[in-house]
Amino acid sequence: MTLEYYSMPGFLIRRLHQISISVFEDKTRSAGFDLTPVQYSALNALEEYPSIDQKTLAGLIAHDRVTIGGVVDRLVSKGYAIRSVNPNDRRSKAHDITPSGRKLLAAIRPYVLEAQKTMLTGLTKQERKALMELMKKTVAEGNALSRAPLTELD
Repeated sequence: MTLEYYSMPGFLIRRLHQISISVFEDKTRSAGFDLTPVQYSALNALEEYPSIDQKTLAGLIAHDRVTIGGVVDRLVSKGYAIRSVNPNDRRSKAHDITPSGRKLLAAIRPYVLEAQKTMLTGLTKQERKALMELMKKTVAEGNALSRAPLTELD
């Protein structure tokens, strides 16, 4: 029996998300890494944008501001990120990647890239390209509908 729900976008997006998390964790953990996809995204943002506050970090990776605090806490406790007083606004904290965090990103990146290929298993190169373009378009058009919209910096 096939449920009507199985062909709905919401169901398929949720299933693809579940698959992507599983593949990411399988690829990275089997290589000896202990990092979640959200932590990986946060480290990438910290590498690209030094000394950003938590609100900016959340926007850069399209994650809610409440949960991002826990993500940063775990990165700090693992020694991959540091917090310091923001010199531009002493009421907020600045977040930076540590040398250990940079080393981790360099080491884990090949496994993350391999995971990306595995997530789209069963698709030809052309189909992968088409799916990626359609997902980018849908995400861009729907960004304002999200409770955690992506906020890019200039």
